[in-house]
Parts: sequence; structure tokens; C-alpha cells
Amino acid sequence: MVNKANKQIICTAIGKGRRHDFHLFKQSNIHFKPTTTVLDDTGYLGIKKLHSNNLQPKKNTKKKPLTKEEKLENKKINAERVIVEHVIRGVKIFKILTEKYRNRRKRFGLRLNLIAAMYNQLL
Repeated sequence: MVNKANKQIICTAIGKGRRHDFHLFKQSNIHFKPTTTVLDDTGYLGIKKLHSNNLQPKKNTKKKPLTKEEKLENKKINAERVIVEHVIRGVKIFKILTEKYRNRRKRFGLRLNLIAAMYNQLL
């Protein structure tokens, strides 16, 4: 999770093996205030059940293409989400998330949190 205002990493979540981001989010039991707006991608389709105040781009299908208004709305949402993608890129520079982790699994969470703290200090 990233704070859009100051571009800092708020929290991290990890799981054993391959886990979808939304699955990790549900397991973490993180709750937002009702007034907080959540920007998410299309991988978080079920988040409306957990938090109603969220912005999510619309999906395009063969049978129902997006209208011009929906495309403009998606552009606005993605222009705000690019900040989060840049933070993810900043953490991936440390290679802990991009390559296979070959050290002790018990220390992975600690090292990821240390990298997140270092990234926050660089800002």
C-alpha cells in the first residue's frame, strides 16, 4: 500500500508461494475509513464488497467496448495510479521482488520491510 500524497510505502504483505495481490489484501485484514478513496487496478474486482469508496478502471470486452466517457474516466484513474506504479518500480530496483529469492524465507518479510523503509528515506 502506498500513500499517494507523499509517495511512501505504508505497509507490505507477503504470502507463501504464489498468491494474488487481492488474496493477500483480504488476508491482511486492513480496513479503510469510509471516506478514504482507494485506487486499485482491475485485479481487485471484489473490493467493492469490502470498501465501497474506490476508483477502478472499467474493463473492455469484445461484446461491450468502452464508450468515450469510460475511456476518459479510465485515463484519469490511470493518471493517478501511475504514482503507485512508480513506487513499485522503485522497490523492484532492489531485485528482491523481481528475481527468485534464494535466502531464508523467514527473513524475506524483514528484508522487504527494510527495503521499503530505505525507499521511504530516499524520498
